[in-house]
Amino acid sequence: MDTQMITAEKPLMAQARPRKPAPFLPMSRAEMNALGWDACDIVLVTGDAYVDHPSFGMAIIGRLLEAQGFRVGIIAQPDWHSAEPFRALGKPRVFFGVTGGNMDSMVNRYTADRRIRSDDAYTAGGEGGKRPDRCTIVYAQRCREAFKDTPIVLGGIEASLRRIAHYDYWSDKVRRSVLADAKADLLLYGNAERAVVEVAHRLAAGEAPRELDDIRGVALFRKVPDDYTELHADNLESADEGASRQKGATVIRLPALEQVEQDKEAYARASRVLHRESNPGNARPLVQRHGDRDLWLNPPPIPLTTEEMDAVYDLPYARAPHPSYGDARIPAWEMIKFSVTIMRGCFGGCTFCSITEHEGRIIQNRSEGSILREIERIRDKTPGFTGVISDIGGPTANMYRMACKDPKVEAACRRPSCVFPEICPNLNTSHDDLIRLYRKVRETKGIKKVMVASGVRYDLAVESPEYIKELVTHHVGGYLKIAPEHTERGPLDKMMKPGIGAYNKFKRMFDEAAERAGKKYYLIPYFIAAHPGTTDEDMMNLALWLKKNRYRADQVQTFLPSPMATATAMYHTGVNPLRGVRHGGSDKVEAIKGLRQRRLHKAFLRYHDPDNWPLLREALIEMGRRDLIGSQPHQLVPAHQPPGTGKAAGTRRPLRPGGKTQRFTTKGLRVMK
Repeated sequence: MDTQMITAEKPLMAQARPRKPAPFLPMSRAEMNALGWDACDIVLVTGDAYVDHPSFGMAIIGRLLEAQGFRVGIIAQPDWHSAEPFRALGKPRVFFGVTGGNMDSMVNRYTADRRIRSDDAYTAGGEGGKRPDRCTIVYAQRCREAFKDTPIVLGGIEASLRRIAHYDYWSDKVRRSVLADAKADLLLYGNAERAVVEVAHRLAAGEAPRELDDIRGVALFRKVPDDYTELHADNLESADEGASRQKGATVIRLPALEQVEQDKEAYARASRVLHRESNPGNARPLVQRHGDRDLWLNPPPIPLTTEEMDAVYDLPYARAPHPSYGDARIPAWEMIKFSVTIMRGCFGGCTFCSITEHEGRIIQNRSEGSILREIERIRDKTPGFTGVISDIGGPTANMYRMACKDPKVEAACRRPSCVFPEICPNLNTSHDDLIRLYRKVRETKGIKKVMVASGVRYDLAVESPEYIKELVTHHVGGYLKIAPEHTERGPLDKMMKPGIGAYNKFKRMFDEAAERAGKKYYLIPYFIAAHPGTTDEDMMNLALWLKKNRYRADQVQTFLPSPMATATAMYHTGVNPLRGVRHGGSDKVEAIKGLRQRRLHKAFLRYHDPDNWPLLREALIEMGRRDLIGSQPHQLVPAHQPPGTGKAAGTRRPLRPGGKTQRFTTKGLRVMK
């Protein structure tokens, strides 16, 4: 396979076979009988409740395959304790498709402190515990038990982020590719519309899964062909890292599973190379040894065109949960049912985020017409709609139609971010198309208000005063969430985020626009505690900045090492994969792993909470900063602990005049995250 020849792919809907769509994709034999089906061609198994809406991955894949002429059934959140629930729709003629759902199942179930969450937003009634840990693996194994000779194809974000050997935070060890543990045939990573259509048609035509090794975005176990040249990124003594370009078919060999298990620099090298080979325009295949087999990853998918994005979002979704859930509330559905996705992807490259690894850096846009049609469908078909679109955006609010000015430059680029350490001069940062879209949406009959709830990339927004004016005047409802993440250069560099100066500039422009519009609006900044590369002094300085600016966060987030993120590699290895990695020449990173230090960093973000004062006082003394203990405005925590709080909890609180108990509560705006 020559990676230069993969770009000429069939249009997404080239093989579509129009047929009458099912009201909902069937979840039972009774529904299949009502449709006149004796069997399903494809059965999709998902860890989420089935909501037939384009914000849910299984609905997109299911409706897309239906449009290709396949009979598609859904098994949602099956009881995994036996194979019987996986036989509910019978044996699929073509394949089982398995996903953990819209979130990695471990991120979904556990907090950053490894505590079990009590709820699940993607489950009817918000009930927790309706999916197993690492459910992609468990579901695939049950599918194999149910029908052992049926091909199994993995997809979704859990499979995507675990496609190679990866550090698993919850078990604190390196695990092999999920494809190996699941014993599946193929893994599709990234936005997999192109790949799943090609896989479905070729499997239906009689090809074996092992023959589908020429499809972008596919991972499978296979031998390296004899006509390929291997570039050895697994040599940790070399600074080359397999980056050299050679003529002919080449594949980059990552450090093997056994190597990354034992050598943290080898793990960091594998992470660095995988992220470097993420541009569909120049990425090459990767191979990683797992025991006696080679795991092969083809280059990433070619992004969808606007016409193809429109086709995906114009599919005949019921835009509602499956009727079998009755009146049960599905929190994730309640949150998005009046929102509209206008684009995919993110070129920010924030190291703690999984968007880049899954959706890619190239922005994929819908047309104005497609977006307006969806808004009209919300207006006309979604019960309870009052005229307010709750969000119009995507992974970020304001990257719509932004792209590299030169396609040739874009195809050759290997930068991990288009906006760090500064905005690339080749990036078109115009907000004109987005402003025009906002105005057209507002003009739509029956639309009273259009909110922007997706996070605004403020370093881009400051390039367009007109956008900030439009945003503040028409699309903010009291507050706008924003993500500076930190104030100090050390952690910001490891996050690949802009300096706090960009935030300050945006805040000035936001406040001025609000004043001109006669509005009283607020920015809600949120920050990350315990991110790799953060010192105790960094968190202390952030706390001082928060106090100086009168911010009191009621909710804060502690860094959670999600699979395959660059920051997770930093956390696990103590090495910075943003720079060259080799034995004796790697850039070290301080990883915040101890429970006490993680608690301390979180406590600095909530400096105003009396329960955190004992820990903060102790830390400030250890840091030689007693000058920050006291009641003066420049000091961080008081010298004396109120009774009933902190280490004094359980004692009576002081009484106010009149005998009412004094309550010590945080004040200020609630951070929405």
